Amino acid sequence: MTESDQGYRFNAFKGVFTPSILTILGVIMYLRFGWVLGNVGLFKTLIIVTLSTIITLITSLSMSVLATNMKLGGGGAYYIISRSLGLEAGAAIGLPLYIAQTLGVSFYVIGFAESLSGIIPWFGIQEMGLITLGIISILSFVSADLALRVQYLILILIGASLVSFFAGSAEGISFALSHSDVPERQAFWAVFAVFFPAVTGILSGLSMSGDLANPQKAIPRGTLFAVGISYMIYMAIPVFLSRIIPDPALLLTDSMIMYRVASWGNLILAGLWGASLSSAIVSLLGAPRTLQAMARDKVTIRILGKGFGRNGEPRLAILISFLVAFAGTYAGDLNMIAAILSMFFLTTYGLLNLSAGLGNLIGSPSWRPTFRVHWSISFIGAFACFAAMFMIDAGSTFLALLISICIFLYMKQRSIKAHWGDMKYGIIVYFVQYALYTLSWLKPHENTWRPNMLVFSGSPSARWHLIETADAIAHGYGMLTIASVVSPEHVTGEREVSMETAMRNYLTEKNIRAFVKVYPSEDVFQGMETLIRGYGFGPLEPNTVFLGDVQRNDHLMQYIRLLKMIRDNKRNLIVLREGSLHSASRERRIDVWWGRKSGNIGLILALAHLLRMSDPWHDAQLNLKTIVNTKDEIEAAEKGLQEFIDSAHLNAQAETISAQEGSAYGLIKKHSGEADFVFLGLRPPEPDESDEDYSKYYRDIILGTVTPATTAYVMTSEGLDFKAIFSSLT
Repeated sequence: MTESDQGYRFNAFKGVFTPSILTILGVIMYLRFGWVLGNVGLFKTLIIVTLSTIITLITSLSMSVLATNMKLGGGGAYYIISRSLGLEAGAAIGLPLYIAQTLGVSFYVIGFAESLSGIIPWFGIQEMGLITLGIISILSFVSADLALRVQYLILILIGASLVSFFAGSAEGISFALSHSDVPERQAFWAVFAVFFPAVTGILSGLSMSGDLANPQKAIPRGTLFAVGISYMIYMAIPVFLSRIIPDPALLLTDSMIMYRVASWGNLILAGLWGASLSSAIVSLLGAPRTLQAMARDKVTIRILGKGFGRNGEPRLAILISFLVAFAGTYAGDLNMIAAILSMFFLTTYGLLNLSAGLGNLIGSPSWRPTFRVHWSISFIGAFACFAAMFMIDAGSTFLALLISICIFLYMKQRSIKAHWGDMKYGIIVYFVQYALYTLSWLKPHENTWRPNMLVFSGSPSARWHLIETADAIAHGYGMLTIASVVSPEHVTGEREVSMETAMRNYLTEKNIRAFVKVYPSEDVFQGMETLIRGYGFGPLEPNTVFLGDVQRNDHLMQYIRLLKMIRDNKRNLIVLREGSLHSASRERRIDVWWGRKSGNIGLILALAHLLRMSDPWHDAQLNLKTIVNTKDEIEAAEKGLQEFIDSAHLNAQAETISAQEGSAYGLIKKHSGEADFVFLGLRPPEPDESDEDYSKYYRDIILGTVTPATTAYVMTSEGLDFKAIFSSLT
């Protein structure tokens, strides 16, 4: 039998109902119910009880859905969340939840010690708390079964105290209070915040999930029964109190009003002490099991996951929990962190509801719970939990969320591989599916255009300059696919996948986020054409093809036919020629050449703008250059360029050059000789232009504009008015 299979095999009553009901019926019921009633009156008190219970009830329903969909191991809420939303989310909740459970032991122990301070004055609160902590720790260390048996006695005491209370009256209670003794009434949500922890005990039974005989049945039955019983008790107490104590002032000032009303007041004290001790015991049983489960998943030190004895007692985890609780008890004052502890419990509730809601919404074949709740109910519960957090304390909410986010990011960095499947893939697929269907009904617009580039680089290391430049342009503002067409002779389906994985790992090491596509084809150009025509999904097809220059003269005509095909399929084209590196000691420079009759300038300016937003090029100087026929036209053309630059909010310099100084290609070489990057427009082929004629034009512009700079030749084919991106700002 493995460690994970060991456990006590408790039933629903002993393992779930008892610890849950004893944590719910706690100190707040005895010491704060009268205060709640005195502040807001009977009607609003019943609303507070109902709203609080609704949140707990919905969370209980979500827990039941999750518990009946999976084989539960130890760890309770941590186990469910980590198996549903992933190990990172489980750790982000599990670690704070463990601290909250452990420090909760200190909180309950201190409350018990304070109630005894008047009876045993020779012991201080701190000393009495540490003695109590030691006793319940020994109980938990020796046997969880023994600790839960003690809880039966406590359950009887609480039941007897409630009988004593409802059998009582106001006889002998003085109603004489001076006006100055009555505190100011609190607002509704402030009172709600004080009462809400009274219903946050349902995780107690869930924490024992690894020790239940049948958790799929025990958790729904035990939890829902505990919530139902506690709701009836919580609704009856204020009704009874309001009937026999009509004076709100007395309720506001006397925290022991239940003791004074009861027929046998000592039973109320016994119930109060039992409630404090039971909550401490339950927390000390649940917290080590959460730590043990995290250790077995390598979230914490692995040795803490070791189980002892026939039932796999988490004794090392209990020892660590005792030390944490000892420190909290020794401090003696947990008021400053009480709100944060509540935040972690509510965050856990919220994520449990979110997990159940997402599971129902996605509806994967593996999602087959025997207990079913509509996904909208779970989402309402998640919203209610997070809303309650902000109502209780917005500052503590932000702090709790910040801690959880930091743990999530740390676990993400550790990259621990889980051996189970979680919902992350299904969640992403669901929302991608929704986005794609929505996107398919929308037409692309130049103002919302983003580059979706298909880069034919072959092996990433072979033409790294293509990938580097494409990434500098896309860098989070667009999509990038690195494609390689290979011979199918030695590429099986398995080999294709391994090549894609190797390329993806290489790109990840270089901090480049890109898709990878390896396509087997006997003919490289035919394979490229097939990818250009067919690659993509729904509306997300590449809108821009990124190529290097043709390497062999005998491939020139095939290359030209590829360019024409790209144009015919309405894909923008970028042909990149690698330049030589310039000195890093001077400011980088990007030159954009504007052919006055060319339709490429809008796309070129968009690409140049995106390039300058990347880290390597963010300080580069942008120059907008154009050639006019005569020197007489320079002044007017330069003025027009500058007006365009100003209206388009471009941080650029204008330069106008006369064609009388030389040929167009010669002027480009002369005036961009010191540039680092050059953008040039590439004329699209005429409808009746032959491959030979267009290849001559292509060779002329490529060879005639050779400079030390990296040069991008751009052809717009998508059918969008890219220039409107800049003219729309005027």
